[in-house]
Amino acid sequence: MSDDIYNNVTKTGSERMNRERVEMTVDIYESADCVGDHDFRTESNTQQPLQNTGSDSVKTRCSRAAPVCLVLLCFFLLIAVIVLSVFIYTNNTNYTKERRQLITNITNLTGAKDELTNLLKERDQLIKQLQICCKEAVWFYYQSSFYYLSNETKSWTESRRYCRDRGADLIIINNKQEQDFIMNITGNNEFWIGVTDSEKEGIWKWVDGSKLTSRFWASYGSITEPNGETKENCAVTHLKKHPELKGWLDITCNSAHQWICEKNI
Repeated sequence: MSDDIYNNVTKTGSERMNRERVEMTVDIYESADCVGDHDFRTESNTQQPLQNTGSDSVKTRCSRAAPVCLVLLCFFLLIAVIVLSVFIYTNNTNYTKERRQLITNITNLTGAKDELTNLLKERDQLIKQLQICCKEAVWFYYQSSFYYLSNETKSWTESRRYCRDRGADLIIINNKQEQDFIMNITGNNEFWIGVTDSEKEGIWKWVDGSKLTSRFWASYGSITEPNGETKENCAVTHLKKHPELKGWLDITCNSAHQWICEKNI
């Protein structure tokens, strides 16, 4: 009897323990299911849309920013190309101007060198000519010309030949200052000058073929030079026998008189 009771009690206690264990297991699983449903289903349903929305926004911003950056890059590249082109063009223009200026300077220097060379040659020739001339007589210098007054007398033609043999010619009087200079150095003596109308009567020309621009013919009372017509085709500064006549007088070319040579520099 006692064994049966013990067995029943033991059996009852064992069953109760098994039942409580089963209930606890069921509770644990239910709790686990609740936790699982809460963590993965609930949070997944609530947080997933937020993650998807942020990703789409970032992608949209990136997709918009890329073309803008590309446009800006192209714009800056275009500006750089324009600035570089202007810089190159400006430099090329300056180089071209400097090159032209340099060529002009070289040309001017070359011209100046040639001119200087010619002047040196003329100087050497003049020195040689003056050396030849000055061996025999004294030459006077006045207004870029040398003048020689002879001490002997010859005809107009022979006098001119003497001057030409020495690189000069009979004097050509171009202005009042030169006329006064000649009158002062000749005094009252008679000197041939380089004017004649032997080619055509009444058309007086200098020995270089030029016409008279300044005329200093003598005149006194009713006497006016030139007045010798075809008999008197050459001229002298003045005549001793007519001291009242101040200026040129026409006389025969074969008469003998002193002469004046002129050498232009």
